[in-house]
Amino acid sequence: QQGTWIEPEMIDAYSTLNAQGWAHSIEVWRDESLVGGLYGVAIGGVFFGESMFSREANASKVALVTLVSLLKKRGAQFIDCQIESEHLNSLGARNVSRVDFENRLQHTIHMAAVSDTWTPAASCGELI
Repeated sequence: QQGTWIEPEMIDAYSTLNAQGWAHSIEVWRDESLVGGLYGVAIGGVFFGESMFSREANASKVALVTLVSLLKKRGAQFIDCQIESEHLNSLGARNVSRVDFENRLQHTIHMAAVSDTWTPAASCGELI
């Protein structure tokens, strides 16, 4: 897409959330270049995805696969993608009703994470 809605205030807010341990990013690098990634907020057993991007084909997919693996290790139950898209549906996302979403939140938002470590065990750079 052209441009961005990520204004300085959003950068400041997410930087603060990251410093507090709530916001996290998954970055995909090729050599010295950031080629894709995603970020969002983790609360209990839920990851609330905010945004993802690719500068190279499949880089955001690598980030999402890495995120899913990391979340499984932490005991997370689901990812809130916020907006349904063909791209996310092709990767296994599915739309749920508001009632289903609220029920899932009620059962997962207060879960304790297995670990606060967000460093993947291995680099995903070799996957792209």
